[in-house]
Amino acid sequence: MSHPHPELGPPPPLPTGGLRVTPLGGLGEIGRNMTVFEYGGRLLIVDCGVLFPEEEQPGIDLILPDFSSIRDRLDDIEGIVLTHGHEDHIGGVPYLLREKPDIPLIGSKLTLALIEAKLQEHRIRPYTLEVAEGHRERIGPFDCEFVAVNHSIPDALAVAIRTPAGMVVHTGDFKMDQLPLDNRLTDLHAFARLSEEGIDLLLSDSTNAEVPGFTAHERDISNVLRQVFGAARKRIIVASFASHVHRIQQILDAAHEYGRRVAFVGRSMVRNMGIARDLGYLKVPPGLVVDVKTLDDLPDHEVVLVCTGSQGEPMAALSRMANRDHQIRIVDGDTVILASSLIPGNENAVYRVINGLTRWGANVVHKGNAKVHVSGHASAGELLYFYNICKPRNLMPVHGEWRHLRANAELGALTGVPHDRIVIAEDGVVVDLIEGKAKISGKVQAGYVYVDGLSVGDVGEPALKDRRILGEEGIISVFVVVDSSTGKITGGPHIQARGSGIEDAAFGDVVPKITEILERSAQDGVVEPHQLQQLIRRTLGKWVSDTYRRRPMILPVVVEV
Repeated sequence: MSHPHPELGPPPPLPTGGLRVTPLGGLGEIGRNMTVFEYGGRLLIVDCGVLFPEEEQPGIDLILPDFSSIRDRLDDIEGIVLTHGHEDHIGGVPYLLREKPDIPLIGSKLTLALIEAKLQEHRIRPYTLEVAEGHRERIGPFDCEFVAVNHSIPDALAVAIRTPAGMVVHTGDFKMDQLPLDNRLTDLHAFARLSEEGIDLLLSDSTNAEVPGFTAHERDISNVLRQVFGAARKRIIVASFASHVHRIQQILDAAHEYGRRVAFVGRSMVRNMGIARDLGYLKVPPGLVVDVKTLDDLPDHEVVLVCTGSQGEPMAALSRMANRDHQIRIVDGDTVILASSLIPGNENAVYRVINGLTRWGANVVHKGNAKVHVSGHASAGELLYFYNICKPRNLMPVHGEWRHLRANAELGALTGVPHDRIVIAEDGVVVDLIEGKAKISGKVQAGYVYVDGLSVGDVGEPALKDRRILGEEGIISVFVVVDSSTGKITGGPHIQARGSGIEDAAFGDVVPKITEILERSAQDGVVEPHQLQQLIRRTLGKWVSDTYRRRPMILPVVVEV
């Protein structure tokens, strides 16, 4: 079982007849999924998603894969295969197409409809190729066959990529629900057929590899939803991912059964559900869905609101309701259903929202107290079953944190994949398939690229560190005027603090120390403003640390006259 090493350098040129696999996101994390395949000097990309920021990344909207390793090779890209329409698989596409808008997008009908709607907001009209399970398309030197897989969104696909170097199968996100709502099963017959041909490298979803047994059926949620709807006496507010069509279908079915009307709240929710309805993936009884503006005319016991915010996102509708910052006001007796999983890292934000909603009297139903969510990913039992069908010659776990990748690798080993043919990589680690064996050959840059408003990649770790300091410790500014020729103080020091918890009056104790150090430096002939700023920062910083055990950001300003 091989794994990356910190000292890995850039990979050598790809040997003739070899296939190179470079994950630029999705390994060691939940999200940002993107994998680049190279054969004969041409590139094929599978997925291009985003990662959502955590608390230690203040002000960041999205996190993208790092395109720097392919930026000078955009003309070599044959296309981007999109396995399904979740944000962690398609959210980065607009940012890559900004750099080259004519890269073809290949995906299923619903997936392409969702990304096309997103690209409209970026004023990009993409080239698209619609595919479905059973289709086989030649994309440059890559012979791609698409296979139906079951997931928490319709129309998900796995892709088998044939090249002279061998066949690679990329599962995308999948599970093996035997009773799916849309009756679209993971096509195990197709995977068995591919296995007979010979799968040289399998890239397999690892998200639930630590979870024993089999993932529950999506339709198991229906009875729980009916119980919640039957017990609710006022409004019902449901928070879900804006692309979780199967879950929304069950909400619509329960609302219809209990005589309630449904309104979608939030731009992405309204857009995606409109697309799903127009394409026939969402079955909506006539008159069931109404505009949110008409809800005031309905009694509370006939209202269902479906919104985003199940992950505690600060600007999403549910968080704003919890903070009393939304036109919809939570009142005593409302029922709120969080019909999604907890993405690792979001726990604190989600529980903060739950507490806020509970404070206003809502009955909050979530995964912790009711079965209102089942995963869209295969658990350990399914993965074992899957590996015994596929019999891959080499295995590379993808889509998961380190613990998930390790667990998935162990499952592969249990089913007979040799340890030296299981590759545990991380983002940027290059894996070459040469003469039937996969091995690590180097590493390329694959760091985080932050989106902050309209800025892409301009905010780095130093800026985030400053933001964290400002948020946790505050800022102290010092203003001093000095004579440009003598360095003597002619005004100040004036000190102000914001967010540090230190009253401005308290700085009277340190002003004499700053004055003394500046006068001494003037006597020594030190008059350069930058040097004086450093003296002020050190003197004030030491005093704050000794007196308050705090480390705020200190911003000295020295003006010469």
